Amino acid sequence: MNKKLLIDTLGWGAGLWFIGWVLGIIAFVVVPPNLIGWVVSPIGILITLWVLLKKVSGPDLKYYLKVAIVWTVVAVVFDYLFLVLLFNPADGYYKLDVYFYYFTTFALPLIVGYFKTTKN
Repeated sequence: MNKKLLIDTLGWGAGLWFIGWVLGIIAFVVVPPNLIGWVVSPIGILITLWVLLKKVSGPDLKYYLKVAIVWTVVAVVFDYLFLVLLFNPADGYYKLDVYFYYFTTFALPLIVGYFKTTKN
């Protein structure tokens, strides 16, 4: 695995997850717990799009598929380790907002990658 792919997958995957985690902790102070994901998601999507458009570049859609897979695995594993196990939410963690987050984590690299690598 080359250095660029490692940074684009694990580096940005962990970095974006951490940004979302910090935003969630901040939101916890001012937003009801059941709305945190819905408040953080639009901000996270904008940040993710910026990273994909400005910082991540690959030669083909297969590259972006690798990014999508690794980012999603990072999100699922880190969520479990640093949210589910650490905070043990009383009403559970896995709800529609979390599944929406996992979906967008996987889909955004593919969508942006498609447009960046397709010649119209």
